[in-house]
Amino acid sequence: MQLPTPAAGTRLAYGPDSLQFGELRVPQGKGPFPVVVVIHGGCWLNQYNYQYMNHVSAALTQAGFATWTIEFRRVGDAGGGFPGTFLEVAKAVDYVRQLAKQYPVSAKEVVVMGHSAGGHLALWAAGRKDLPRTSALYTKNPLKVKGVVSLAGIPDLATYSTEKGSCNTAVEKLMGGLPAAVPQRYTEAIPSPALALKTPVRMVQGARDPIVPVSQAQNFVNHSSSRKNKAKLVLLPDAGHFDLVAPVSPVWATIEAAVKELLVKD
Repeated sequence: MQLPTPAAGTRLAYGPDSLQFGELRVPQGKGPFPVVVVIHGGCWLNQYNYQYMNHVSAALTQAGFATWTIEFRRVGDAGGGFPGTFLEVAKAVDYVRQLAKQYPVSAKEVVVMGHSAGGHLALWAAGRKDLPRTSALYTKNPLKVKGVVSLAGIPDLATYSTEKGSCNTAVEKLMGGLPAAVPQRYTEAIPSPALALKTPVRMVQGARDPIVPVSQAQNFVNHSSSRKNKAKLVLLPDAGHFDLVAPVSPVWATIEAAVKELLVKD
């Protein structure tokens, strides 16, 4: 079923470059509304942009959440790749503080959601507060988020870079080398599973995904046996890679429920 193109959100720049912008959608009503920062995938490459996530953003806004669907420079863009792609995602996430000054949205009730390569960036953005000041990816005072919803995310870049698939060869382009060549970059760019000791994480994964193996989500969730581990695997037996970003798919209710679980108070 082909959905009609949703109405565009309010396009706002978070930086001076033409690709440093996002689309803000706000539900009807007074607010302030909780915010879902939506990060698109596409193998970190500039052939793919944010627009395929607009249906997701529109559906979440219909469900009562403000959405901030971000664009950023990617591999193939001047300034994209390591560290630019990471720094721009960080800047766009932190820009929610500015949005809250002008729109009825809450900078204290924020979930970061990403699909595929965007899932990697969502997990990284939520956990970057632990980066050392010496890191090329360091940013001061990162926005604290309520949780992360990773839709077929790719947390383990090092392992993924050596496997077969569709996005795997893009990891080397993103990072400027394979793990053996630039190990420190991978240390800083791979989301730490320790994130889930403080922040709830939902690793939503289709069992029939041909692009991202289930092991990516499983290993992230199972990394810590601590009782404080707040990461959960949400395995969808009949779902593929793009079912997770299709509001008409049978699994959409599960994804919407994951967002509500992290943002809606009882």
